[in-house]
Amino acid sequence: MPKFGPTIKSLLTNKDKLFELARTPLNEHFLAVLLKKLPEKLGDPDKFLIPCDFPGMDECFALANLGASINLMPLSVWSKLSLPELSPTCMTLELADRSISCPVGVAEDFFVKVGTFHFPADFVVVYFDADP
Repeated sequence: MPKFGPTIKSLLTNKDKLFELARTPLNEHFLAVLLKKLPEKLGDPDKFLIPCDFPGMDECFALANLGASINLMPLSVWSKLSLPELSPTCMTLELADRSISCPVGVAEDFFVKVGTFHFPADFVVVYFDADP
């Protein structure tokens, strides 16, 4: 007799317990899958800003590009932080308006505070005007 035989036998002899196990509440996602309905699509949030917490600065946001996993920071923000030198880079960036930009450097191993968590991130520092 297979090892699962006693389990099947106990389930078949106690059908009330089997029906009790069959009634499982489903959340919205699983219900949509069973009914072959797609969940509601959310809108595009436009740009994604990472709030950075630095002493001596009231508010600091860095732009994150979700598709390419590159975090951009304006040179004006970087110069206000008075942090160590940037790592040199030879990359070129093609922006959304098809313009080409050469980064000033890369700020490596930054800890970004999101809520109560700290994540390591690299920022590509680019010369452009920050949003007012």
